[in-house]
Amino acid sequence: MSSVQTESHSPPLSHPLPTNTRKPRDRYTGQKLAIGLGIAAVVITALVGIQVGTSGATLVNVLQTFWAKITGTVPTDRTTLLMHNVIWELRLPRVLLAILGGAALAVAGTLFQGLLRNPLVSPYTLGIAPAAAFGASLAIVVFGATAGSAAVSLVIGALLFSFINTALVLSLASSRNLHATTLILVGIALSQLFGALTACIQYFAEDEVLAAIVRWTWGSVNNSAWYQVLALFALLALAFPYIRFRSSALNAIAFAGDDSAKSLGVAVSTVRLQTIAIAATLTAVTIAFTGIIGFVGLVAPHIARLVVGPNHRFLIAFSAIIGALLLVVADAVGRLVISPGVIPVGIIDALVGAPIFLYLILSRQKAIE
Repeated sequence: MSSVQTESHSPPLSHPLPTNTRKPRDRYTGQKLAIGLGIAAVVITALVGIQVGTSGATLVNVLQTFWAKITGTVPTDRTTLLMHNVIWELRLPRVLLAILGGAALAVAGTLFQGLLRNPLVSPYTLGIAPAAAFGASLAIVVFGATAGSAAVSLVIGALLFSFINTALVLSLASSRNLHATTLILVGIALSQLFGALTACIQYFAEDEVLAAIVRWTWGSVNNSAWYQVLALFALLALAFPYIRFRSSALNAIAFAGDDSAKSLGVAVSTVRLQTIAIAATLTAVTIAFTGIIGFVGLVAPHIARLVVGPNHRFLIAFSAIIGALLLVVADAVGRLVISPGVIPVGIIDALVGAPIFLYLILSRQKAIE
């Protein structure tokens, strides 16, 4: 019996079927592009912000100053040397402190809103700002109202009471398993307490001391210094890797809630405790250097969500960019409106941030309806 052979129509092995060698499209291309463009916008805005003022600095002066510092050259011309000193010692620390302070407050706001699952939460919900205001007010009363003698004590006082407030919130809330509602309620109670204590100091303070307290509560980057810039930069550099590492856990808590996050293997109490401690530290250090600056930590996360979405992997970084832009622009506007006078950045931030936040609330309500 002869076997029947069929003709094979398959191509030779030396010529395999063509395959699709195109790389799969990155689903996060839009978010990465937005972050890249945001960083570029921060750099451009910073260069513009350094030039704003009464000294008449230009972009050429700014670049020359950078080059002189890099190469170690000292200008022989007195006018040029004066311009370099103004840019390096006054303008650059001011702009960098605004960038880093805005970024820190925005990151803290994003963390609080995600961990507490409440879009109206800000870095001040837990009473950190009122506690810092009380600590700074107490330092001004005890050590004097002049900026030179009270600068260090003011920062220490603001930091000390901010950390005391945070420790009270976390210790009281931990007895109830760190539920988000408990944290918010404890924070509100402590906010009222420290607000009342600050009001008592203001009521009995002399005129000079009262003026110094009020100026601090306005929020400003006028007295910025390089040590403040370096301290905030180091703090953010240490905090970002951990926050990035915990982004998946933050997504689980924010989107699914505590019970579902626990079922996914997330140690909710540990993550919430550690992350809130980081957010509180970022807020405390920032407001100790700048005074009370509101709305950045509240508005920046909302704007960032509209652009990159709610994924904390990208939301935290883009919120930092938005916060930096808001504070740098607010500081530049404050120097331009009544030049040569300066409106504190906290006032400009509130004037601009309040309408933006109202618009976000109303537009979100219409979308829900």
